[in-house]
Amino acid sequence: MNFIEKIVVNISKFFTAFGIAGGVALAFVNVVARYAFESSISWAGELTIYLFLWSTFFGAVYCFKKDAHIAVDVFLVKASPKIAKFLTILTQLIALIYVSAIAFYGYKYVLLYMDLGEMSVDLNIPLWIPYVVVPISFAFSAIVLIYKIIQTFKTPSEKLHNKNEAQQVLEEMGVNKLVKEVERKTGGML
Repeated sequence: MNFIEKIVVNISKFFTAFGIAGGVALAFVNVVARYAFESSISWAGELTIYLFLWSTFFGAVYCFKKDAHIAVDVFLVKASPKIAKFLTILTQLIALIYVSAIAFYGYKYVLLYMDLGEMSVDLNIPLWIPYVVVPISFAFSAIVLIYKIIQTFKTPSEKLHNKNEAQQVLEEMGVNKLVKEVERKTGGML
């Protein structure tokens, strides 16, 4: 399962980076063409929107991996480790149900657009192509969440993060060690 999750996360990181870089580059080229040559690329606006859309959806997958989505952790910080673990698994299960439903109905939506044969205005491609990001990215999110649930379930309650987001960021940066060292050297005068 870990191998599959790594592949999913790496694909998501690639599409996120490619979408952002491609969208910015295309928008820049189109602006230069418009102002320098008084001519713009007719399909650039639509493709830029699709690139940013894809980067956003795949970026959300990566946010599930890094626990970077907005979360209300007031209860988790105050709760006992066992209750915090239960609440964490419960919220992950709710998120899994939600992203699975969006993936399923997104897939049905793509099938509908395939049947309708709708085409995009400027790029003249089937509209299901840009819309396929919804079922794929939400299915990827479901895979990452399944892995997170398994990981949370296996982790002892006491070892789960029972800290707020600011404390976690400071720990990742190693700031707590730095502050302790400064306090040691200054005799706690800081």
